[in-house]
Amino acid sequence: MDNNGKFDAKKDQLVGKGKEAAGRVTGDERTELEGKTQEGKGDLKDKFEDAKDKVAEKANDVIDNLKGKKDEMDHKKDRRDDRV
Repeated sequence: MDNNGKFDAKKDQLVGKGKEAAGRVTGDERTELEGKTQEGKGDLKDKFEDAKDKVAEKANDVIDNLKGKKDEMDHKKDRRDDRV
């Protein structure tokens, strides 16, 4: 997991919420919109980081599976060689 990516996502979400609230309280629509946009950007970053983690996990599963099959084949070959 990329902790920097998760941190950046949470930071954008938090800062965005703050800007949105400040804009709402002061009646500054631009600041409110900037806040909503930044919060949305943080949400997207968070989802992207989650997707990266899932892809990495699946890739590691495939690699582990292939290593297991290779080890199994090597073991079978060794047993055949012992019989000869």
